[in-house]
Amino acid sequence: MTDLHDLSTPALLVDVDVMQRNIDDMAAYADRAGLALRPHAKTHKTPAVADLQRAAGARGLTVATVSEAEVFADAGHTDLFVAYPLWLDDARARRVRTLLDRATLTLGIDSSEAARRLAAQLGADAARTRVVVEVDSGHHRSGAAPDDAGPVAEAAAHAGLEVTGVFTFPGHSYSPGAQGDVAAEEADALARAAESLRAHGLQPTLVSGGSTPTAARSRAGEMNELRPGVYVFGDAQQWELGTTSPDRIALTAWSTVVSHAGGRVVLDAGSKVLGADRPSWATGHGRMLDHPGARVVLLSEHHAVVDWDGGPLPGLGSRVRVVPNHACNAVNLVDELVAVRDGVVADRWAVAARGANT
Repeated sequence: MTDLHDLSTPALLVDVDVMQRNIDDMAAYADRAGLALRPHAKTHKTPAVADLQRAAGARGLTVATVSEAEVFADAGHTDLFVAYPLWLDDARARRVRTLLDRATLTLGIDSSEAARRLAAQLGADAARTRVVVEVDSGHHRSGAAPDDAGPVAEAAAHAGLEVTGVFTFPGHSYSPGAQGDVAAEEADALARAAESLRAHGLQPTLVSGGSTPTAARSRAGEMNELRPGVYVFGDAQQWELGTTSPDRIALTAWSTVVSHAGGRVVLDAGSKVLGADRPSWATGHGRMLDHPGARVVLLSEHHAVVDWDGGPLPGLGSRVRVVPNHACNAVNLVDELVAVRDGVVADRWAVAARGANT
């Protein structure tokens, strides 16, 4: 077995025990809340992690793209929800039809035009395709207005698709202090959308929502399915939002101190490992797991410059653990995750859905 200090840097580490605790605790919460759990796999992009989520009770997986669905279907995950308003071209329609032969596939739509396009592209396979109408709960990205969900669903049903319900993503929950208000907006939007379907003669059996920041506020009656993603690893954004704590962060970049230029710490984990995400409210480009007062204050492709927390600087050649701002982006930059237990490399997991963007 490989000791961490024999591992080349930079590398993304996953603390297996911390991750398993996160998986188990979210599964237990969903069960207590009366919600089905369908984790978003775009965070980890890794079949080995998805297997652990399924073993803990996840009903299936959420993915963002058809190619992510293909990767996880290849790995034996056969209940997949592409939570994205797809607009199918010919090539992607062929891929969806192939997927329907080996997985239960649910697709997102947010307009009548997209529904009709989907049905036309799938032809005879439209009848075995489940669709869910995406609604905007305040994030103002994609999604129909909640009161317009019924007409979209009706168009999909008339086109021959199986309409199962509504979904949303409360992405504006990624803001300090917003989680309570956003969860309330999400519940209201889903309730209005579900009622809009009923008003058009369709019964929504699936009402799907949730995000890592709002998961603890999600309740049965407001929705019946929960789709968090980042919870599995945690990241610096969740740490700063207060929706996780350092002892819950499983994903870090193992990095070497290469310079003390300017009296600061310079690391070999730059934006090509950590990712470049930095929301306006974030206090840095990343944090140091073992030194909470330190911040990554300058990030370039192969350098991370850290203002330390007042103590002695770590020596040149020493190793530190950096918490990326956004776990999903960091994972998409590497070919493998190094699974670690008690400071020793326990396994290496291929990030099989890396770059699965189509």
